[in-house]
Amino acid sequence: MSVDTLPPPMPTEAEKGEEAPFRVLVRAFFRSPAVIAGFVLLTAIIGLALLAPLIAPQNPYDLNQLDIMDSRLPPGSQSMTGMIFWLGTDDQGRDMLSGIIYGLRISLGVGASSALFAALFGASLGLLAAYVGGRTETAIMRIVDLQLSFPSILVALMILAFLGKGILNVVLALVIVEWATYARAARGTALVERRKEYMEAAESLAIPRWRILFVHLLPNCLPPLIVIATVQVARAISLEATLSFLGLGVPITEPSLGLLVANGYQYMLSGMTWISFYPGVALLITVVAINLVGDRLRDVLNPRGRE
Repeated sequence: MSVDTLPPPMPTEAEKGEEAPFRVLVRAFFRSPAVIAGFVLLTAIIGLALLAPLIAPQNPYDLNQLDIMDSRLPPGSQSMTGMIFWLGTDDQGRDMLSGIIYGLRISLGVGASSALFAALFGASLGLLAAYVGGRTETAIMRIVDLQLSFPSILVALMILAFLGKGILNVVLALVIVEWATYARAARGTALVERRKEYMEAAESLAIPRWRILFVHLLPNCLPPLIVIATVQVARAISLEATLSFLGLGVPITEPSLGLLVANGYQYMLSGMTWISFYPGVALLITVVAINLVGDRLRDVLNPRGRE
């Protein structure tokens, strides 16, 4: 038998042991049909958002492509140029299908970026509070308690009323609203990990504190933070939609799903329900898909909740 025809080597027991936990988690994650549907929906939504310039029939941000004569056309109407508006148009003559696809980019971008920065900032403070303890922990956790005592929408409204509209301002407001949740979760997990033997071994080797925090302690605190981040993305998207609906979110030149809903609100009693209805459905599907994935991720990463 030649060398080329030799069968591939069998995996060792160590290799099998390394692959098994990941496979178990994947099987457990996709066990529910509802989660599979949510994962497929979320993947499709992210794909639409990323490929918006290639998929959308129109660039809703380009004013040269908009015609005021095409405003408030019902679904299925055709413009003078031959373009078919499958979901109708809004009061600016913007194709609703294109507006929803581009609006997904704004909503998902704001939600994901705010959750990421809030996680980085909040988790760092939570780990610091658990590791250092004393007055530092007391000061950080009292600020966290104060932050969580106020309604999120009220804090975001106050911040945006001071900073003004803009995507960056919305992201900053959502980070300020969300960071306390990560800080409390990171502190609770870190207090448990702090008492384990690997932390004592790291401290006995005189390793720098920043390395102990972010190389040894943080990776073992990630599972609950990942779950919270997934849920917080959906919450951030809902908050951004609320702020945009109230007129304090993203600018009108770059509408998100919330702003698209707000643009059609005044025409609801006139029978032009499609202007608000379709963006609202897209927003609902996005939030539900993220929550389905986040809830299942929580059950899978929590050993007590595994089936």
